[in-house]
Amino acid sequence: MDTEIELKFLLSDNEVPLIPGLITQFAKTVANQPAKNLKNAYFDTPSRELRALDIGLRTRCCDDECEQTIKLAGEVVGGLHQRPEFNLPLESGRPNLLAFDANIWPHGMQVDAINENLFPIFSTNFIRRTWLIETEQGSKIEVVLDKGEITAQGRVEAISELEIELVEGQRSDLFLLADHLINLSGMRLGLYSKAARGYRLADEQPLKPNKFIGFVPLQSGITQEQAFIATMSYSIQFVQKHEQCYFDKPSLKTLKRVIDGITLIRHSFRLFCAIVDKSSTEHLRAELKWLLGELAWVENAIHLKTYTSKRHAYYKKINNAPELAQVIDDLKDVQPTPTDIEDLFHCARYNRLILSLTRWLVDKGWRQSWDQSALSAAQMPLSDVARELFDKDWEELHQLLPEGKVLTKEDYLHLRPRLENTLLNGNCLGELYNKEARQEFRMPWIDIVYGIYELDTLAYLMQLCQGQDSEELASIQSWLQAKADFLVGAMEQSRSVSFNSFPYWR
Repeated sequence: MDTEIELKFLLSDNEVPLIPGLITQFAKTVANQPAKNLKNAYFDTPSRELRALDIGLRTRCCDDECEQTIKLAGEVVGGLHQRPEFNLPLESGRPNLLAFDANIWPHGMQVDAINENLFPIFSTNFIRRTWLIETEQGSKIEVVLDKGEITAQGRVEAISELEIELVEGQRSDLFLLADHLINLSGMRLGLYSKAARGYRLADEQPLKPNKFIGFVPLQSGITQEQAFIATMSYSIQFVQKHEQCYFDKPSLKTLKRVIDGITLIRHSFRLFCAIVDKSSTEHLRAELKWLLGELAWVENAIHLKTYTSKRHAYYKKINNAPELAQVIDDLKDVQPTPTDIEDLFHCARYNRLILSLTRWLVDKGWRQSWDQSALSAAQMPLSDVARELFDKDWEELHQLLPEGKVLTKEDYLHLRPRLENTLLNGNCLGELYNKEARQEFRMPWIDIVYGIYELDTLAYLMQLCQGQDSEELASIQSWLQAKADFLVGAMEQSRSVSFNSFPYWR
C-alpha cells in the first residue's frame, strides 16, 4: 500500500510551458521522465456503491502494460490530498476486486456482490509529463503535469492539472515547492480529483453551491481540538468548493458562499481561542481580512440585483423613478466583472492564503504556542465546551433582546453581527445534538437574521434615494418605511417565539 501525500493545482494553457523552468529554479536536481499517454477507465456499480464508500476503482493502460488501482477514503485539506492506494497488475480488461487483500475493505462491504456488478462509468485520456526532483534538503518530490480530457456518455471535460507528490523526505518541502509554483498567475489549488469530476460528468450532476453554511460534521465523544480541526477543514473546503462553483457558473450568491466560508474560518479562531493563541493566527487573520475586503462589494451588489429583478416588488417602484434607476445602473456598471473575480482566485496572494491555511492545519501550527492551560483545553470533551458556550450565548441573547423591550429597525440592524456569530456557533458545534430539536430552536433566530438582511436591503435603497428631491422618490421612501415596519413586526413575533423554545443542548 502507498499513501499519497500530494497537492493538486489547476492551470490554464498559458502556464503549461512555464512549468519546467519553475521546477528547475526550485530543485537541486531534476530527472525528466518520458511523456506517457495514460488511458484510464473508472468502474462502479449502477447504484454507485463504491462512490458511496468514497472508494475509487480505476484501470490504467500505458503502452502494453495495464494495472488496476483502488483508492480508499482519505483526507483532502485545502488541496492537500492523502489517500491510501493499492495497485495490482490487470490480467484482463475488467478489474477484479477479489484480487486485492480482503483486509483493505471497510467493514460490512459486500465485495463479491459489488465485484459482479462493476461496469465502466467514465474514462480519462491524457498525456502525462513527469519530473522527479530532489530539493536542497534532500527530499524527493514527483511533479506530474496532465493534459487531456474526461469523457462520459458523450460529454467531455478538459484536464489541465499539476500534481506534486512527496516521495521521500519532509512535507515542508512539498509546501515550499507549492509556494514557488503559485507565483504563476493562471494557477490555483484544486480540491476535486479526476474521479470526482468524472462522476459528476457521468451522472449529469454539476457542482452546485450550498444554500446555507451547513453544520460541521462531528463525531460524538471528540475533544475540543478535534472539533477545531474538523471546523477548519470544513471551512477551507467550503471556500474552495464555491470558488470552483464560481468558475463553473459565475453568480453573486456563490461569491456570498465564499464569504461565508472565509467568515467561518475567522470565527473558528475566536470560537476555539482557548487552544488557538491569537499570535499564531496574526498573519492568517490579516490575509483573511484582505480577502474579505476584496469581496466587500458583494452584499451591496446582491441588493442592487434584487432591486432590478422583475421577481421583486422593488422593480416596478424603481422603474417609475428614472433618476434612481440610473443611479443603480451606474453602480452596477462599476462592479468587478467575472473575469476580475477569476483573476482574484488565480492570484498568488489568494492561493498563498489557502496554502498557508492548509499547511497551518496539517502541521497543527496552533500547538507551537501552547501552555499547560491550552493543552488541558484541547483535551476537554467538546460536549462540555459546547454546553457552556451555548448557555453563555443564551444568557447574552436575553440581555441583548429583553422580552419586555420593543425593538426598532435600528436596534435589529445593530444586532446583526452578534446574532450571526451566535448562529455560527451552532453551525460549528450543533451537530452534537438532535437535528429536529436543533432546527426547531434555530428557525426563529434564522428568520430574524434573514429579516435583518432584508432591512439592510431596504436601508441601502433608502440611502440611494437620499439627496434627490422628487415625488417618485418620496413615494418610494414611504413605501420602504412601511415595508421596514412590517418586517420589524414579523421579527418581533419570531423573537417572542424564540424565547419560548426549549434549548436543544440541555
